[in-house]
Amino acid sequence: MITQSRPQQSPQAWYGMFAQAAPEFSTTQLPILSGAIPKDLKGSLYRNGPGRLERGGQRVGHWFDGDGAVLAVHFGGTQASGVYRYVQTAGYQAEEQADQFLMGGYGMLTAGSLWRRLRQGATKNAANTSVLALPDKLLTLWEGGHPHALDLASLETQGLDDLGFLAPDQSFSAHPKRDPLSGEISNFGVSYGKQGQLHIYRCSAEGKVKRQTQIPLKGLPMIHDFVMAGPYLIFCISPVSMNPLPLLAQMKSYSDCLQWKPQQGTQILVIDRESLEVVSQGEADPWYQWHFGNGYIDDQGHVIIDFVRYADFSTNQFLKEVVSGHPQTQADGQLWRLHLDPRTGKVLETYALIDRTGEFPIVDPHQVGLAHSHTYLSTRPASDPTTELFREIVCFDHASHRLSSIQVGEQAYCSEPIYAPEPGQPRQGWIISVVYQAASHTSEVWILAADHLEDGPICRLGLPSVVPMGFHGTWQPSPYPS
Repeated sequence: MITQSRPQQSPQAWYGMFAQAAPEFSTTQLPILSGAIPKDLKGSLYRNGPGRLERGGQRVGHWFDGDGAVLAVHFGGTQASGVYRYVQTAGYQAEEQADQFLMGGYGMLTAGSLWRRLRQGATKNAANTSVLALPDKLLTLWEGGHPHALDLASLETQGLDDLGFLAPDQSFSAHPKRDPLSGEISNFGVSYGKQGQLHIYRCSAEGKVKRQTQIPLKGLPMIHDFVMAGPYLIFCISPVSMNPLPLLAQMKSYSDCLQWKPQQGTQILVIDRESLEVVSQGEADPWYQWHFGNGYIDDQGHVIIDFVRYADFSTNQFLKEVVSGHPQTQADGQLWRLHLDPRTGKVLETYALIDRTGEFPIVDPHQVGLAHSHTYLSTRPASDPTTELFREIVCFDHASHRLSSIQVGEQAYCSEPIYAPEPGQPRQGWIISVVYQAASHTSEVWILAADHLEDGPICRLGLPSVVPMGFHGTWQPSPYPS
């Protein structure tokens, strides 16, 4: 019997930014392509994400496996400079020398025979998910281990950093929350044994631990993010559990051992932010979320949480397929709102805020944990809401329910929006995003007025080489590194 093979499909236009390893560049003055840099925009934009998805002719198993590379854009007055460098993890250095993948990751097994995997089976700290700017260093965050410390100006890697309190088996997750008034940092990590353990940390603005605790979890769940809401830390633990046996036997990667179990429902865990003690636990319908936008307490004492909600865990398969340039799996997430009674852990109400498929919800950093007026996120075009990457940035006004947006162009793709507040002007600021132009195979930095996205970029800056779409970043106001 003769079978006909399908014609080879061309990758989507955005695949160009992932096809080759992104080249580093040292500190470089960035040309202004249009407009002008706002004179009050002074500080540093830091962004992290996988810069290399291929080595020795082999592609990574999942987008989350790419080696972390950090972009810094330092703004001062009317000029800006940029630098882009790979995080020099031990795994990156060993694989760079060997020109092949050696270590396991989120979606990859250790290279070689089963015997070698059982003997060597280390997981590479990819250092590729987010960043946290401290007064004396930049931390690159990866939720499976310790952060790496980088120089704030040059991005030179200084090495693994235990922050003076992390045990070898403890991790420091990629989604810390910073109190806008005190600067205090809350974060967590998950460790696995016979059951999962949730480690929660309360740190000073300088990253010094003030209190930490450990809470046993049901089974071995995967937890990616949490939300700060007034005096509470809220964990919505989706029904994704890790089956440890194939992982321990080095037969499957961590990602392939994750199982969607909707019958377990979503577990709600409410923590007192000061004492780190459990206030309440509850259960809700099953859903999955990667990211929360923000949380706060309303005038009835209820917790209000905004997050991007998926019906199931198919989003993980979509992110795996991104590496090929041919994603087929539909992963449809929208911005939702949840009302919660923190005293009981009971969900009172949930509903969608917008119907566009999007991700990376953020608010003004001055409103983290407090009532917020606007939520910004990256969205897909309505013409292809399932397999495209993000091509527009939207702002949802919570008072008027009005949605404003900017499409970055045909065959142009935007990263997570980062909010940079305007000094001395409450509730005013700029949205900064890195935009990939597929037609010219170039990357740009766009600066937009947060309250007038639809007016287009105030300024466009050219980058020396392509910086592929990554995951998360942060804005650090002046004084910026010189």
